[in-house]
Amino acid sequence: MVDIEHLQFGLETFGDIVANEDGSLQTAAASIRQIVREGELADDLGIQVFGVGEHHRPDYSVSSPETVLAAISAVTKQIKLATAVTVLSSDDPVRVY
Repeated sequence: MVDIEHLQFGLETFGDIVANEDGSLQTAAASIRQIVREGELADDLGIQVFGVGEHHRPDYSVSSPETVLAAISAVTKQIKLATAVTVLSSDDPVRVY
């Protein structure tokens, strides 16, 4: 049975690089700035959790979720921040634990 009193609503992103209105691809820097704005908006709207996933492909902007989460923490007040995906083969497993 689900404990509704402790149920939390959250959002997550993998930092997808999307097309701009003119069809050109968004830069990784612009994508990360957008993620920080999304985290700030989620906090303002009362969302409880915001997660950022790690990817090492050219169509994703976040290869270090911890760094992006640190930027989000500078502009938020209450939201819980979390890593949505951590790639163990590119991180020290002891630090991840």
